[in-house]
Amino acid sequence: MSANTSTRIGFIGLGIMGRSMAGHILNAGYRLNVYNRSRDKADELVARGATWCDTPGDVAAASDIVITMVGFPHDVEEIYLGENGIVARANRGAVLIDMTTSSPALAERIAAEADKKKCYAIDAPVSGGDVGARDAKLAIMVGGDPAAFEKALPVLQRMGASIVLQGGAGAGQHTKMCNQIVIASTIMGVCEGLAYGKRAGLDLDTVLKSIGGGAASGFQLNVLGTRIIKGDFAPGFFIEHFIKDLGIALAEAHCMQLDLQGVSLARKLYEQLAAQGYGRNGTQALFKHYEK
Repeated sequence: MSANTSTRIGFIGLGIMGRSMAGHILNAGYRLNVYNRSRDKADELVARGATWCDTPGDVAAASDIVITMVGFPHDVEEIYLGENGIVARANRGAVLIDMTTSSPALAERIAAEADKKKCYAIDAPVSGGDVGARDAKLAIMVGGDPAAFEKALPVLQRMGASIVLQGGAGAGQHTKMCNQIVIASTIMGVCEGLAYGKRAGLDLDTVLKSIGGGAASGFQLNVLGTRIIKGDFAPGFFIEHFIKDLGIALAEAHCMQLDLQGVSLARKLYEQLAAQGYGRNGTQALFKHYEK
């Protein structure tokens, strides 16, 4: 698939995942405009041909498709809906794609404001962490207008392997909450299983050779479990961001009168770790709770 090199892509947020994602777009031959709060994170992409913009609004004004991958819902709200932000300066017919894990209600609000400007906004949060971003194998969950989805699809395909339109505005974010809810209890199970094996005197690498190929297999065990065994707690996904995600999930569940006990426990444990200074570690650092 060859890129339409006349299409101008803007990318805002060049963190652990965003930098790799933007790199795939640049590699495909698209004209890329970039912005990040810390400019040095854009240096490598600019050296390869990307164009630096001074503000998110400047990115929007120079782009046909704008992609954002930032930290928290308040960041999303500020860059999209703030004075001289993305929506205010977006071009008519532009597609605005927020890939941050954020609030479904905020996604709906951004879509409504974009519609007033005769452009489109879709929510497209991802799963797969740093590995999925690096290998362009992210799962991308999309909510929004079908025509906007089709326009964005060739670009999304540069970053992901599984790209599914889930429904209208906010549906992508709700689907991501399903993903985070499953992960919350799964990573607790991985840490508890490995803690049990360690206390039982087993060799954890050997344990993983057995259970990693059975019914317990999956990303959390096979990838993050391997990192745990090696003592590698570097972030593929920050604990502080996961706490944010679980808070969104619990707030949405409360509105639905749904009691998510696994999520509640996971958030409690992660908040304890964050209070101990581990908020910028990866989610697999939950294992430290069981090493006491």
